[in-house]
Amino acid sequence: MIRVMLVDDEPNALDLLEILLTQIGGVEVAGRFYNPVQAFRVFVKEPVDAVFLDYDMPGLTGMETARKMREIRPHVPIVFTTAHSEFAVEAFEIQAADYLLKPLTLSRLEMTVSRLRQAVPGGGGTAGPVVGRAGAGMGQADMAFIRCMGGFSIALPDDPNRQLSWKTNKEKEVCAFLVHHGEKPVDTALIIESVWPGYDLGKAKTYLYTCLSYLRKSFQEHRLPMRIEKSDSGFAIRMNGAAADVTALEGMLNDILLAETPDDSLYGIINELYKGAYMEGCDYRWAVFRQEEINAKFVRALRSMHRVFRRQGNPTLAEDSLRRLLAIAPDSEADGRELIRLHLETGNRGEALRVYRRLEQVIRGQLGVDLEEETVRLYRQLGPSEEPSEEPS
Repeated sequence: MIRVMLVDDEPNALDLLEILLTQIGGVEVAGRFYNPVQAFRVFVKEPVDAVFLDYDMPGLTGMETARKMREIRPHVPIVFTTAHSEFAVEAFEIQAADYLLKPLTLSRLEMTVSRLRQAVPGGGGTAGPVVGRAGAGMGQADMAFIRCMGGFSIALPDDPNRQLSWKTNKEKEVCAFLVHHGEKPVDTALIIESVWPGYDLGKAKTYLYTCLSYLRKSFQEHRLPMRIEKSDSGFAIRMNGAAADVTALEGMLNDILLAETPDDSLYGIINELYKGAYMEGCDYRWAVFRQEEINAKFVRALRSMHRVFRRQGNPTLAEDSLRRLLAIAPDSEADGRELIRLHLETGNRGEALRVYRRLEQVIRGQLGVDLEEETVRLYRQLGPSEEPSEEPS
């Protein structure tokens, strides 16, 4: 049994959440609150295993409430509930246990409760208040957020809008390389081969040790929880609670791809987390394989969500999912044809023609091959128009 606190300024939302949790079972609602200030006062005195917190509330917002709760009990899981997906990244910056979009569904909530049970062995709720900010892993230091999508950066815990500055580009790359390997020890030779290919071994070792020294000092100065540790043959980074966007994104992509019927509430969140390709713009050769792997998963997830939106009769999101997909895989003719058909169904012949033109430019202009016959037949269904740049064969 896990004990949870529910906070939402809408009575109907609180009622629905409690009903769904009762249906799931194994959850005790330790308190219901419309006022976040009152909820916080009780939170300080009464131990709970998790908090379900509405993001958008008058007065003290959900995010402000979460930050105050984290200062008192840094490790209590917080689950945000909201009607808006655009706050997802900010929620993950403080390591929210989950981010649920309203209206809540039983299947999605069951996934969340399952994760909470894993985070609270035995369903105890025995952790008492932890007040104070001294030492690693306490208070705001636990709120470090590492961005790997669309580049690489680390947000500072005292001001998430500021990023950790790097003394050298190689210091940044060493940090990114260790984060890339999770908390697994990486052999010194592999680090040098990846970050300083072709360098003199003696000089490269000196550069590596200098970069690691810079990182240790920076983590301590900015009260970041991460630590660099020496292993038998190399080094590892210990996250100590720091959250990375790529971890959250990959977890949700896996949830979508493994589900028989994907949860459409994840759609807005994965799009918020995907700010660009993995380590994009950093020119790290060692990151290319994972970049391609994540992009492939993201494309497959978008296709899966597209099928969901088509079944729901939601042409707006069906179009949006294909448009995002083609931005990553512009040479995917099958997806391009699907988008053309969707535009034709909604009577938007002009957009259908524009999609065809973009396909033609990529396939024929950049790849130097002919469009598939199915694509050409679809083009001819568009009716009289100006001829394409070359007559389709």
